[in-house]
Amino acid sequence: MRNLWTKAGVFGSVSVAFGSMLWSQKQAEVASSCTSADPSSPYQLKLVQVLFRHGARTPLKSIPGVTEVQWVPKLLEPPAHTHINYEVTDLHGGPRPPAAIEDGYRQNVLNGGTFPGQLTTLGMQQLYELGEKLRRRYVEETHFLSATFSPAEVYVRSTNILRTIESAKCLVAGLFLQKQTEIVPILTTESASEILYPNFRGCKLLKMLGSHLWAESSTLPDIAADLQSIHSALGIAAHQHVDFILIRDDMVAREAHGLACPSALDNWRNTVEQRAVEMICHVYGYNSSTEILQLCVGALLHSFLTNIEKKLEGTLSEPDRKLFLYSAHDTTLIPCLMALGIFDMRWPPFAADITMELHQHQETKKPFVKVSYIGQDQLIPGCSGVYCPLEEFKQVLSAYSLSFEAYHSLCTSGEGLTEP
Repeated sequence: MRNLWTKAGVFGSVSVAFGSMLWSQKQAEVASSCTSADPSSPYQLKLVQVLFRHGARTPLKSIPGVTEVQWVPKLLEPPAHTHINYEVTDLHGGPRPPAAIEDGYRQNVLNGGTFPGQLTTLGMQQLYELGEKLRRRYVEETHFLSATFSPAEVYVRSTNILRTIESAKCLVAGLFLQKQTEIVPILTTESASEILYPNFRGCKLLKMLGSHLWAESSTLPDIAADLQSIHSALGIAAHQHVDFILIRDDMVAREAHGLACPSALDNWRNTVEQRAVEMICHVYGYNSSTEILQLCVGALLHSFLTNIEKKLEGTLSEPDRKLFLYSAHDTTLIPCLMALGIFDMRWPPFAADITMELHQHQETKKPFVKVSYIGQDQLIPGCSGVYCPLEEFKQVLSAYSLSFEAYHSLCTSGEGLTEP
């Protein structure tokens, strides 16, 4: 399952030096920027899109050869306040598609009797609290959303994996305090056509471009030397294929739930974090190619921009729609952060979110986009302010955004991209 997971979602990085420099120069601007909660603000909020990582979960695979902890079913019990009436469907409202990745998790059982990659009680609570945060902002402070869930107002999309589906459910429960008059539809698609993570299973060209980089990532001199040392410290046998991403995954899952980590990891934690990110940077051609990044996140970025354009044109399928929710993975957030130029070389924590707000200037009627990451407004490199004129925002993403037609054509042809 480790290979399945890594090839379904690992992602690289982009240099953040320029973005960090701009950020430090404009911190005061960010801190004092107007919001729609301020009646004196010249901006009117029109649309919100939230891309978020699922909550805390069981590990995808335990580190072999070290003392395992007990991942018991009690750790997965849903809190009563996260229950809502929901239905998982395909993108057209039909039956839920086959869930090949989720089925794969159930081929293995962790020590204690649970499956890998399952949302825990802690993770459910984390997403409920993210929903509460969104409620404060968009229901209580700005009165942008209704206090009760409405499918005409809110669109909920998830990858077809149980932990993201349950995360979406918990967020909606927190956002609307379980108030609903209609069933909450959570839309998914089959893994072969998924665009909510870098899809090595469904995109032939992405697999071709990235597979050798993945194989190389553990053999880079500094990474390889540290990997050999940590294998020795943990007593991992030479034939075991254990890399820093796998070690980090098990380590972070244990720490989040207050479970014991191998004592040998005490002095390695920062190195594990650093090397895991460096591996991902290599896999996705950091500073060498935009092709992989386009194929990983281009279609999703196109969705965000299309939603904005249709809202402004009044052509959304649901004209009253105000909120798009996308329940996804760390390996979804990373490429989006990189495309936006704000990846900080840190792995996104459980329940991290990227929120994109569409605003319209009340006098000029010009559209602006404001992006936040984990609650902090971001100054996007290439934008003239935190409230980024839409044309500037589109220009920032133009290097990476791919129409659905272009994405599917490239993925199925297996031929390289041309210069934009």
